Parts: sequence; C-alpha cells; structure tokens
Amino acid sequence: MSDWNAKVIDEFRANEGRVGGPFAGAPMVLVHHRGRKSGRELVNPMMYLPHETDDDVVYVFASKAGAPDNPAWYYNLVTAGHATVERGTETYPVRVRELSGDERDQRYDEQARRYPGFAEYAQKTAGIRTIPVLELSRETAA
Repeated sequence: MSDWNAKVIDEFRANEGRVGGPFAGAPMVLVHHRGRKSGRELVNPMMYLPHETDDDVVYVFASKAGAPDNPAWYYNLVTAGHATVERGTETYPVRVRELSGDERDQRYDEQARRYPGFAEYAQKTAGIRTIPVLELSRETAA
C-alpha cells in the first residue's frame, strides 16, 4: 500500500470516516478486497456517491485520476463480486455490481456535477476507456 493511501486510511479511522486535504468534506469509504493474483487483503480509500434513497447502497468510480487503464482494485472487486467496506464507524459486507448504459452514465454524471475533478477524469479517458461505476450494496443476513 502506498504511503499516501496509508495516511488517508489512518486519518479516516482516527476521525470516524472523515478526512481532510483534497478529500475534505467528501464522502469516503474504505474498501477491503482480496488481490485476485496475490490473494492478499488490500484496502483502498475511495470517494463515493450515496444512493438518493437507500442508505445501504453507494457508488464508487474506477477513475484512477483519469489514467488510461483501470485501477487493479476494479478487477479485484468485479472478479470477486463482494467486498467489505468501512463507512464512518461501521464495517459491513457488500455485493458488487458494475453499472452500464444509462444507469452508469447517470451516476457518473451526478458525481462529476458534485466533484468536477471527475469530469476532468472523463475528459482524460475519452476515446480510451469509459470509467467504470460500481454499486456496493450492503449484504444483509438472511
């Protein structure tokens, strides 16, 4: 894990899910997943978009700051189909579903409206890749 990610994770955990710097005021989640090649447990801090009516659903964006390729965590989450998130002071399991078409576009456009950096990421990747949007839904005990 990069030192930068480690600092964000430490700050998140020390402040009940809040961080400063470039993420000040932004909704953040820590996503725990297993490396599909290494088998190691990994944790990535991510901004999320909350669902408008369902508090058990959030959306994360595989933007990689507009890089030409998807982040490794994207492949880990899609391959596994599940993960664990830390949100605020809560930790819980989630199902992972990749959005497509209009559903994907609506979520991404809303995130870009709220956080213009995401519009810049989309401009950087135009013609190279479409930034994936993943829905993380809380798994409830049956």
